[in-house]
Amino acid sequence: MQTKNKIIEVVVGIIRNENKEILIAKRQKDQFMPSYWELPGGKIEVGEDSFSALSRELYEEVGITVKDCSLIHKIFHHYPDKTVNLSIYNIKDFLGDPLGKEGQEIAWSSIEQFNNYKLLPTMWKIIHKISLPKSYWITPDEHQTESTIDECRRHLISGTKLIQLRSKTILDSTYIENIYKLCKEYKARLILNTPIKTYTETCDGWHLTSSELLSLKERPCDDNKLLGASTHNKLETAHAEKISADYISLSPVEATLSHPDAKTLGWDKSSNIIDQCNLPLFLLGGMNKELVGKALSIGAQGVAGIREI
Repeated sequence: MQTKNKIIEVVVGIIRNENKEILIAKRQKDQFMPSYWELPGGKIEVGEDSFSALSRELYEEVGITVKDCSLIHKIFHHYPDKTVNLSIYNIKDFLGDPLGKEGQEIAWSSIEQFNNYKLLPTMWKIIHKISLPKSYWITPDEHQTESTIDECRRHLISGTKLIQLRSKTILDSTYIENIYKLCKEYKARLILNTPIKTYTETCDGWHLTSSELLSLKERPCDDNKLLGASTHNKLETAHAEKISADYISLSPVEATLSHPDAKTLGWDKSSNIIDQCNLPLFLLGGMNKELVGKALSIGAQGVAGIREI
């Protein structure tokens, strides 16, 4: 009989081929959650460090020898009878051609194709983390005009890969769909931050206001959609983790033109919050692309903003 709330330490590796596709493996019939797809890896044995466990598991499962890797993220996932502490490594260099050494199916998949597979719940958390950009753009308040669509297009042409469509009023569904189609044309994602969310709108995910965040007791949308949240303190960031958000924005770090007198967090306090947060975190408030490096240096995912992003 398994112990209630047993903690299991697991390591997995992100292995890419020359086409930037990611290697995944199908769990076998005698395993926990059979037939689900996952990243190769496994449990850390007693006396092993994370790198040794990763090297052993990847050799045993898919026949590669790890030459260079780096830890990129840690996540925690709670099942009814156990908690999995998952360390995710990016495999930078390896020897050998991956194969299913234990008889398991393997496949190479792009991030866009992952919807075709039945993935473990933790897989979507990993995918969202590794596919998040270092900055994202938030639309201004003026909506349902050609000028806003043109501004979206300019950002997409310049390389923006994540847009938060923010509005304090309800937007026409056709307008949202037009921006969504534009984002798909440039292989970017659209996140909605609009009133009265149904979580069925045409988009790649939703962004919660801090009040919406605190009103929720659980995640309101499917795992294959992105869920973000606005936060301003440790209490709110902790609640975002509790409801399994995929990323958060923290603000205001610095003074902004729209709220010049607002009390700011500053970089030191923001850094302290980041240290205690297990979610990818974007800094907001007075940010621009020149501050991406500074944000990364304190552990943030990147920056977000309206005017300078």
